[in-house]
Amino acid sequence: MKHWLRFRHAGTTGFGTLTASDINVHDGEMFGRNESTGKMLALSEVELLAPCAPSKIVALWNNFHALAAKLNQPEPPEPLYLLKATTTITTPGAVIRRPSYYDGKTTYEGELGIVIGKTCARVSPNEADGFIFGYTCVNDITANDILTSDPTFPQWARAKGIDDYGPFGPVIATGLDPAKLTVRTILNGAERQNYPIADMIFSAQALVSKISHDMTLLPGDLIAVGTSVGVGVMKEQVNTVTVAIDGIGELTNEFRL
Repeated sequence: MKHWLRFRHAGTTGFGTLTASDINVHDGEMFGRNESTGKMLALSEVELLAPCAPSKIVALWNNFHALAAKLNQPEPPEPLYLLKATTTITTPGAVIRRPSYYDGKTTYEGELGIVIGKTCARVSPNEADGFIFGYTCVNDITANDILTSDPTFPQWARAKGIDDYGPFGPVIATGLDPAKLTVRTILNGAERQNYPIADMIFSAQALVSKISHDMTLLPGDLIAVGTSVGVGVMKEQVNTVTVAIDGIGELTNEFRL
């Protein structure tokens, strides 16, 4: 297992793998040929960035048996998804602010993210693992009142597409079996979500396969696999949200009203 990340140090952007307390700096391309430079940097020396720069973010809806049952929604026969703007990406640890024009409810959604490692089009579920680079933590923040404000058109793209509403990271973990992972979301010190990825309606491999038949997935593209029960509103003036997945790590951001 490796944990890949990106960082800014001395005005330069770089990438590497995380050790117990340092970064093993690499040259080349994260999703291509690369090698260690032998240089080590302490985490305290760098600014962590989102661990990759997707060309698109695919976000799933209604992809967990438990949530579908709670919402009394039928389980979909194929993945239901939207595209989330890449300008929603922000850094691990960043402070995220609600837009000044919006005073409605905003929710956290702790999720697993799939990161694509190779150009992927029309692959089978059995081939999908060969195109998955690794997995990361995602907080798919949603402005709920925008989503439902127009009765003629659910505004998924706008409600989830506000600047900084898509933090992910802090690393991409490779060598994991996603079906064995558990997602926990902690809001202001209280655990609000704790659910198994094994409860997904469509597995990671099925998602990559089915989405790749609609659109070509490129190296670095991110698929947020959807969330399960425990989604809630962030009500305090300052809200600390941590999405934790054992084997990957913890993504923490502040959301301010």
